[in-house]
Amino acid sequence: MVFNSYTFIVFFAVILVLHNLPFSWKVKKINLLLGSYLFYALWNPPFILLLWLSTVVDFYMAKLIAIEQRPRNRKLLLTVSLILNLGMLSYFKYGGFLLENFTALLSAVGITFQAAKPDIILPVGISFYTFVTLSYTLDVYRRKFAPEPSFLNFALFVTYFPHLVAGPIVRPEDLIPQFKTPRRATAEQLSWGLFLLSLGLFMKVTIADGLLADTADLIFGLPFPVQTLDAWMGVLAFSGQIFCDFAGYSTCAIGVSLCLGIVLPDNFRYPYAAIGFSDFWRRWHITLSTWLRDYLYIPLGGNRQGTVRTYINLMITMLLGGLWHGASWTFVVWGALHGLFLCIERFWRDRVARRQLVRAEVTTGGQVISRAAVIPAIPISSPLAQFGLAMLTLFLVNITWVFFRAPTFGGATLLLLSMFGIIPDGAPMLTNLAILTVSIVTVGIIICHWLMRNSSLLVLSQRLPWWGLSLVWSSLLILVILTQKSSGSFIYFQF
Repeated sequence: MVFNSYTFIVFFAVILVLHNLPFSWKVKKINLLLGSYLFYALWNPPFILLLWLSTVVDFYMAKLIAIEQRPRNRKLLLTVSLILNLGMLSYFKYGGFLLENFTALLSAVGITFQAAKPDIILPVGISFYTFVTLSYTLDVYRRKFAPEPSFLNFALFVTYFPHLVAGPIVRPEDLIPQFKTPRRATAEQLSWGLFLLSLGLFMKVTIADGLLADTADLIFGLPFPVQTLDAWMGVLAFSGQIFCDFAGYSTCAIGVSLCLGIVLPDNFRYPYAAIGFSDFWRRWHITLSTWLRDYLYIPLGGNRQGTVRTYINLMITMLLGGLWHGASWTFVVWGALHGLFLCIERFWRDRVARRQLVRAEVTTGGQVISRAAVIPAIPISSPLAQFGLAMLTLFLVNITWVFFRAPTFGGATLLLLSMFGIIPDGAPMLTNLAILTVSIVTVGIIICHWLMRNSSLLVLSQRLPWWGLSLVWSSLLILVILTQKSSGSFIYFQF
């Protein structure tokens, strides 16, 4: 079931009615849990068994970890949980990938090995709910909080349908405390939640699917060179498509949950206005980037063990972040490029910091100055220079999107060569209308992100008169209805 389907409208209406009937809070939570299982089971019913297994094992493993005092046994219990969760994820998501590369490795050393192609179907949302349950077990192991005594609350935390299949990736502190007390949306929450749902559908249905998907699919699907302009239009189309598709899903999820009186964390904050790659990852898929920071980068040592180790930790984190997105070396390269750009940015900022520290010590008579007090987050103060750096960041982000979207290295290489005019131009593939559409949408997204980079949609809506917001809302709904073609799935469902 997808948000952009008539089936979901009926499902959500029933959930809303049940949630607002005079039932006890426990009954309402059971309704939400059963509804969430139904929401997931409509994809492929047998895979709900994996969801149940992960839920049950992590609930009881966390309890055992909490009461166990011997460090060795606590690590053993944590290992069991990690093996189960990461083992399921590895089998279903990376089984074919690992077998393929194992076969290639044997062939490279002269050993002929022909394995039957595994018939593995990737369960929808397994990457997301695996990270959700892992964060719970790891936090209990760290004694960040006590295990949740209510199985109902924990099961609903894992399975809650708005975030289940494509995030946001929630932490225990995001949801479990909200399930302990009755929740019902206020009139303001309900109206704002429905508005966010409408906006998310507009981003997905009208922009991502209606205006950009065809151009991106055409250019990335061609096995031959294209003209430079067509190549760039294809990449820009995908850049806008993946943002509007994924941010559209997150906006829908947050809106749907708010209609039930339950708040989910933000997942996007105008990433195409990011000034540098560290800023980009503070704005793009926020719940994943913070998860990788807290459960991978920092445990590896973060930036506490010297410059070289910091660069290594950044690269490991981004490489695994790339692999999390898909079982393909193109995703690994995508992650590696982001890691490389983060390292370059950090090297530049450290170099500026050293220079400014020397200057500060000279002006203060040699007194020791805190590095954090001297170096700004972005060592550029001019608005024009900041905008230029933001455009450079966006340019490099679009280069990385080539590897994210291209099905093969050959396709990615061909498209990159076309983008920079290194190989002869092919025949024109895009119509003037398609080029104009992509250009207008791209410029519109950049302007919107730049104007809103330090604000929020809620603040903007509060400044509008009621009739202005109503006009915007009605326009969104009309455009969604007019451009609805089919109930296409969201891009991140495949991850």
